[in-house]
Amino acid sequence: MAQVYERVALIGLGLIASSIFWASKRRDLAGEIVGYARSAETRETAREIGLCDVVYDDINEAVRDADLVILCVPVGVMGQVMEQIAGSLKQGATVTDVGSVKRDVIDNVTPHLPKGVEFIAGHPLAGTEHSGPRSGFAELFDNRWCLLVPIEGSDPDAIARLRGFWEGLGSNVEEMDADHHDLVLAVTSHAPHLIAYTMVGVADDLRRVTDGEVIKYSAGGFRDFTRIAASDPTMWRDVFLSNKDATLEILGRFTEELFALQRAIRQGDGDHLFDYFTRTREVRRSIIEAGQDTDEPDFGRGSGGTKS
Repeated sequence: MAQVYERVALIGLGLIASSIFWASKRRDLAGEIVGYARSAETRETAREIGLCDVVYDDINEAVRDADLVILCVPVGVMGQVMEQIAGSLKQGATVTDVGSVKRDVIDNVTPHLPKGVEFIAGHPLAGTEHSGPRSGFAELFDNRWCLLVPIEGSDPDAIARLRGFWEGLGSNVEEMDADHHDLVLAVTSHAPHLIAYTMVGVADDLRRVTDGEVIKYSAGGFRDFTRIAASDPTMWRDVFLSNKDATLEILGRFTEELFALQRAIRQGDGDHLFDYFTRTREVRRSIIEAGQDTDEPDFGRGSGGTKS
């Protein structure tokens, strides 16, 4: 595939940045990919495993002369990072991000955006429960969606170029409004993660009165909860604080549904339970038909991970 950018800078060197690097090298999408991480330990690890052509100790050196800068940092610090690098960005550069929340990121990044630099918010719907520079792999984005959320007045050519980059990484790409994105992700990712954290927390409390049997006899459903709940705590703390309104709205609806199911169980209403479970089963079939999962058995030993 043809080169899309001459120089790409990755700010933050965790799972997503690492996967971007390996996927880009697979298709020769960039002439040079450089990186920066706040942690000296992370930078050293990146150098050790060959992650990035150059790893800089200074964030401004990393972004200088870059055609594309990708912010792969927690959403809670996006604005601070943008303010820090603004003076070092070259004219005509594009800045994007990979955060799971879009309205808050746009509101915090755009005030620091220099004239002549494009900001096109982005969110690859791909990930695993693992984090850190060693966790990335080239196939992470294959047949997964990447949502682009351009701000008003974005250059169509810059959008098309960024779309081409993500498609080269293996993603399906669509554009979406920021508020709609945040509501959709509250349903598909944010609320489910919070529910998983809660269920694992309840089980941890219960474990103390069952001599560890909750852990010993974990069935598939609980194992899935623990896998989701193993995700990066800093990232998810920032997600919930940044997407507060949409998450609370979806949790309110979830609570209403839960009360209805509690009532059906209490009253022995088997018809309601059967109809409800039949309807929700169809959602699973739709996900498989959309190519976002398979119907192969998974006993907790597969390579799949959480979608942030």
